[in-house]
Amino acid sequence: MTRPQLTPPAGVLVAIDVAKARNEVLIEVPGSGRRRRLSVLNTRAEHDRLITLLSDLGQPLTSGFEATGNYHRPIAWRLLQAGFAVRLISSVALARTREALHNSWDKNDPKDA
Repeated sequence: MTRPQLTPPAGVLVAIDVAKARNEVLIEVPGSGRRRRLSVLNTRAEHDRLITLLSDLGQPLTSGFEATGNYHRPIAWRLLQAGFAVRLISSVALARTREALHNSWDKNDPKDA
């Protein structure tokens, strides 16, 4: 059985879309109406730049991403080494959430032919 790990209410949330060459990052700071977006290449220098940017926020931070092949491992390891909370998000949970949020009929779905 898994242990529930709650997200701190006053913490910064970081969502990372992992890909082979580049990761898309979305940062949400509590109390700020805007979210910050940036692209981070899968290189050590770019990971260092992201960690520096996140460390400068000075707040508790939780990052989440879906495991994508083995491409998530370097950035996950670097964030863990920097002391940030890292959460892997299940692809099944993402699909179910997407279906619940966007439960509409696709007229171009070949299964409905």
